[in-house]
Amino acid sequence: MRKAFLAMLLAASVTPALAQEKTFELKLSHWVPASHPLQKALEEWGAAVEKESGGTIKYKVFPAQQLGKAFDHYDMARDGIADVTYINPGYQPGRFPLIGAGELPFLMSDAKGGSMALDAWYRKYAEKEMKDVKFCLAFIHSPSTFHSRTKKIVTPEDIKGMKIRPAHATMANFVTQLGGTNVQSSAPEVRDIIERGVADAVTFPWGSVVLFGIDKVTKYHIEAPIYVTTFAFVMNKDKYNQMSDKQKKAIDNNCNTEASGRVGEPWGKYEDAGVEKIKAMTGHEVYKLTPEQTAAWKKAAEPLVKTWGEGVKKNGGDPDSALAELKASLTKYNALAQ
Repeated sequence: MRKAFLAMLLAASVTPALAQEKTFELKLSHWVPASHPLQKALEEWGAAVEKESGGTIKYKVFPAQQLGKAFDHYDMARDGIADVTYINPGYQPGRFPLIGAGELPFLMSDAKGGSMALDAWYRKYAEKEMKDVKFCLAFIHSPSTFHSRTKKIVTPEDIKGMKIRPAHATMANFVTQLGGTNVQSSAPEVRDIIERGVADAVTFPWGSVVLFGIDKVTKYHIEAPIYVTTFAFVMNKDKYNQMSDKQKKAIDNNCNTEASGRVGEPWGKYEDAGVEKIKAMTGHEVYKLTPEQTAAWKKAAEPLVKTWGEGVKKNGGDPDSALAELKASLTKYNALAQ
């Protein structure tokens, strides 16, 4: 009887723990082609989580807007349409003003260091700015530039009268400020809008110009690190809260600054390799700016800091301290542009 009683007590103490360790299959959603380096990054992220969870968290990656449009991915994570999503905060102007600091031109020099610096800096702000979801990590692509079909862009004045698809809200403000017209579209739609003459040029990273076929509809490319785009992985809060402590730890161990660098570095290398690919193509002109021309671009971009700051103030933030903290983080990770 005593043995039976002890066995019952043991079963009672073990069963709840076992019940918590139910198996989850996470839907990981993004909006670029499966051939994009982000696909591999999400597969590796999912595999790391699966391993650390002892196989109780499995995953499936859904590429190319299968579960929803690029612009909707934050809300898809919030609403549980997907469990983990890849978002571009700049696709929704005004909604995530603080992380927009990372979009300011001539700020970052390196994809891996820039990703880790952005992530380390943004974590405390994400709790408020992305409170509808569990923030996982933030990262950037390599410093990128203008690619044009109709004319060679050399000075800021050349933007006047052009129709340009901007990477995000900050570049959209830049285009408007310089007298151009913005044409909104997600990355997968860029080739089509340039081909149809809806847009004359695009701001885009180098390797992705080739991946998305934009090299087929552009000719002129500035070889200068003008801007980067900020991205994030975010997760559905309810799904995370359903998990056991061990499973949450498996997620948390892959939602940190180190993981941000693991996502940013290979993508950065992929984009950087695109410069030489485009240089080797016939019918393309890749050209550098003179020091005077670079200075003119930097001068033209200065008002964007004020515009960004006003957006942060509207949401009750302190833009001066936030930007100073970001620059300090970039310095720490050797990614502050000179």
